[in-house]
Amino acid sequence: MNRYIEKGREILDIEIEELRRVRDLLDGGFSAVVDLLLPRLAAGGKIILTGVGKNLPIAQKIAATLTSTGAPAVVLHPSDAMHGDLGLVQPRDTVLAMSYSGASEELLALVPALRRFHVPIVAFTGEPEGPLATLSDAVLLVAVRREACPFNLAPTASTTAMLAVGDALAMVLLDARGFGREDYAKLHPGGAIGRTLLLRVRDIMRTGDRLAVVRRTATVRDAVIEMTRARAGSVAVVDEDGRLAGIFTDGDLRRQLVAGANPADCPIGEVMTRRPIHVREDQLAVDVLRAFEEHAIDDLVVIDADLRVVGLVDLQDLPRVKLM
Repeated sequence: MNRYIEKGREILDIEIEELRRVRDLLDGGFSAVVDLLLPRLAAGGKIILTGVGKNLPIAQKIAATLTSTGAPAVVLHPSDAMHGDLGLVQPRDTVLAMSYSGASEELLALVPALRRFHVPIVAFTGEPEGPLATLSDAVLLVAVRREACPFNLAPTASTTAMLAVGDALAMVLLDARGFGREDYAKLHPGGAIGRTLLLRVRDIMRTGDRLAVVRRTATVRDAVIEMTRARAGSVAVVDEDGRLAGIFTDGDLRRQLVAGANPADCPIGEVMTRRPIHVREDQLAVDVLRAFEEHAIDDLVVIDADLRVVGLVDLQDLPRVKLM
């Protein structure tokens, strides 16, 4: 085996081992932090993460995860805090101070200033008896036995563990607050997840002049004219009340012609596909994609609660709404 690969796996093994250790260390202190945060978040407060060195980018990632899952969080740099940025601290907020050693001078200098705002401070640290933990209201313990660095100096396993515990905290808060998939989608409207969970069939279906519809008493000629007018590859066939009776596609027409038939004056009801695959207008748009994949079709009729035809989705429409 290549020695670089072997060394890389060795480093990962160390970090995996330390993550398991941190997992086993989770105790009532973790629960106490969750119980501290929940009512303050419910009251409109936010989580303020602060740290120095390697902990700062870790804090930024944890804050981003918290915010994207409905728990507003920001990062406060200790130096900036002492020069005006303390203005973002509000009474309902909670401070998460990150220092593995628990002895970072910048954080220890910041704590008295934070105390003036009467906000609880949680020490996110590997030293439960360190200065930061002593000055804080609660402790989120993250202790590793060794770093992945061969000199046991560069923060590696410790920062990985702090990031993982931050993720655990965010996900537990998500669960405890009843934050659901649709809540997540509302905060991510521009991404694929948001489109998948927020878009309804009514948002993407063809309607009006782009919808081809004929009565089942119409002829194939009428259906082709209607398809041409709507620039569509299919026509929905409805009964006297506008309810779905069938569908006729340009593929059906080609198959009739290949078979030697001259269907122009044939009633559409005799050659249409009865009981076609369809969706309701209030279904999720992703259900359309599923129907196309499962049934190998190109056109999907959309109906309302009374089974009346209200739209149609063409397979070619999906890339436009970024569902494919």
